[in-house]
Amino acid sequence: MLYGIVAAIAALLLTAALAALLRMFALRFGVVERRRLRVVPLLGGVAVVGGTALVAGAGEWTDVAPLGTDAGRLLVAGIGVALLGLVADLRAVPLAVQVGGVGLAAALTVPYGELGLLGGVLGVAWIVFVTFAFVSLDHADGVMGTVGVVTAFALSGCAAAEVMDGTAALLSVLAAALTGFLMQGRPPARIVPGRCGALFAGFVLAGAAVVVHGGRETGAGVAALFSLTAVGLVDLALAARGPGGHLAHRLRRGGLTSRGVMVVIGAAAFGGALVGLLIDLGWVEPSAAWWVAGVVAVVVLVGGVGPGSRPRRPYPIPSPGARGGAADGRSAPGPPNARRARPQTPDGLKIPPPDRLRMHSRTG
Repeated sequence: MLYGIVAAIAALLLTAALAALLRMFALRFGVVERRRLRVVPLLGGVAVVGGTALVAGAGEWTDVAPLGTDAGRLLVAGIGVALLGLVADLRAVPLAVQVGGVGLAAALTVPYGELGLLGGVLGVAWIVFVTFAFVSLDHADGVMGTVGVVTAFALSGCAAAEVMDGTAALLSVLAAALTGFLMQGRPPARIVPGRCGALFAGFVLAGAAVVVHGGRETGAGVAALFSLTAVGLVDLALAARGPGGHLAHRLRRGGLTSRGVMVVIGAAAFGGALVGLLIDLGWVEPSAAWWVAGVVAVVVLVGGVGPGSRPRRPYPIPSPGARGGAADGRSAPGPPNARRARPQTPDGLKIPPPDRLRMHSRTG
């Protein structure tokens, strides 16, 4: 109990400190991406991976909280997936390569002895699907981290109920690390997790969910898995309809602020995770997952009726030295060689010129 509290505090503070340091590093070397009208530094995922791996590894090395075979293999595979995501943050990596890498890592962590060959293959597909659902959630500030915290805490409860102490410890440390990251990544984000953090968090959570529920009855296991990851699945389904279809984007167009979007999606994730935890503990019947499925179906259907994206209005460049605007009230366009202001981060720090940036364009 005492180690769990100390480990959570250590992971939270360590990840927050690493995120702050990596933010300065990313700004210095231009490792940034564009989100709406802001430019934000990447490499937040490195802080999450580092905080989780260092604290969990310390528990394993000191034998105070050994991870065990399943959790240890899951952590190592998650670090490998995170390295693939880091490469994708720095260089263009085809989606097929990313999917193949995640699938290979998942194939090394699935408990085939409990699931069988067919169940293992389905488990690999589920891990890949849920992992990229978390990547899909990382299109708005703080959303992926909030959903990850809620899901990790619920899954740690499921693992503790199954007497999987190593897996429960790993998930608790991950939840604390994501909480520490949100100290820098809440809206307006000062740093974002990127593919590195999203792939790592999604893979560890999806893999742990399959490991924890692998030995349960099929109905209860599937119901709990679906409820725990319902929000990510909704976002992935909406995003498949076209650009601007992410759940966060639709909520923003509905009038919510960035922080409001994070709170609403976090509350939805808490509801689904609570149902999944109660099913796993046996306090409610697996049929309770049908309520979650009904809400998911309504959100996907209603979201599919609405517009997928809204065109952005271009911002005209005023003429140098010109005051006022055109006769119709709009700013008069400037000459082709008019200089644009150098983009800035939320706290006003200037970033390197565009030719030194490694930016990934996102709309969230």
